[in-house]
Order: sequence, then C-alpha cells, then structure tokens
Amino acid sequence: METRVRRLELGELLTGLAIIVAVNLLGSSPAFFVGSDTSWFAEPWFFPPGYVFSIVWTLLFTLMGIAIWLVWQRGTHKRAVRIALSLFAIQFVLNLAWTPAFFGLQRADLGLAVISILWVAIVATIVAFDRISRLAAALLVPYLAWVSFAIFLTYTIYAG
Repeated sequence: METRVRRLELGELLTGLAIIVAVNLLGSSPAFFVGSDTSWFAEPWFFPPGYVFSIVWTLLFTLMGIAIWLVWQRGTHKRAVRIALSLFAIQFVLNLAWTPAFFGLQRADLGLAVISILWVAIVATIVAFDRISRLAAALLVPYLAWVSFAIFLTYTIYAG
C-alpha cells in the first residue's frame, strides 16, 4: 500500500511539473510568433530591461503551475475545483491574448483593454483558488502584482 501511495504522489508530482513546463511554453508562445518589438512606442523611463521580463515571467508561470496543481489535486470531481480551474483557463487565455493585441497589432488601447479584463480575471481566480487552497491563492498574488504594474506601463504607453 505504501509503495502504491508513493507512486501516486510521484505521478502527481510529475504531472504538476508537466503543467508547469506547459504553462511556461504556452506563456512564451505568443511573443515567439508575434515578437516583442518596442520601436513603435516610446518606452517610459521605468520600462524594465528585456531580460527582466524573461526572469519575471518564468517565475510567475512556475508559481501559476504550482498553484493550478495544488487546486487540481483537490479533485476535479468537486464543483469548486472545476470553477477555479475554469477561471484559471479564462485568465490564461486573456494572458496569452495580450501579446498579440499589444505587440502584434501595435495597439496600446486594445492591449490596455485586454490586460484590464485579465486583472479582473486574476482576482476572480485568486478568490476561487482561496476557497480550495490558501497557498494556491497566495502563489498568484505576485502575478497580480506584475499585471498591475503592466497595466500602469501599458496605460503610460497608451497615454504617451
């Protein structure tokens, strides 16, 4: 019995790690296809150097991957878990949509609209995750903070 439990835990851990890797890959895919050319707008003085984005997003996607795994392991047969995972999926699609809207179309206004809706979706996801796992919810707080900064940055570019 103990060996079976350890195999199950190992399987869940490997699944969780696979989710983290998939989240990282999906998260970087829009920039790969669309690019992240900043020559079409004036970079505000507080615009971070390019390498900062890679570091931050790798950390954030890893935290998101761990958070979704913590929620998922509580059992997808539970309604609260399914709702939380659905909200996560919605906010993640919005996250992926921002890069093509902002960089691909070179539309700061559309990027601002997408990222504002994303912010609301992240808050809803945090609330839903908190009902299942306080730790999972807490792991999304840095993501919310970064997106809050990104809203300010996007607005500054839009208003500029």
